[in-house]
Amino acid sequence: MTTIPTHGAHQTGAADLGEHAAKPTATTPGMTEVGVSIWSGGSSDRIDTGLWECTPGTFTAERNGYTEICTILSGRVTLEVAGAEPEEFGPGDVMVMPSGWAGTWHVHEPLRKHYTTIQD
Repeated sequence: MTTIPTHGAHQTGAADLGEHAAKPTATTPGMTEVGVSIWSGGSSDRIDTGLWECTPGTFTAERNGYTEICTILSGRVTLEVAGAEPEEFGPGDVMVMPSGWAGTWHVHEPLRKHYTTIQD
């Protein structure tokens, strides 16, 4: 289990998460991401919560075997899912991506979110 303090800068999303690395599913060259787990646990370590951020660009994502709930702390993103209208999210918005979800993220400006994942 990895833990970082959850007060002060971490509540506002101003924490330094470390060095960015290439985003593996990016379709935009040079797109990067970084994330840090704040807490993991629950029965059989099924739950993980932390902070994540990425640079502007486009990437694909799937949520197979887990559900993700996240709150956008800063930045803006538009999500595209087959069969649905694109939807934009910004600071304070909550998103739920149930297990089996698949879509495309269009990140308009540096994006930071607080996430919680729950394994199926």
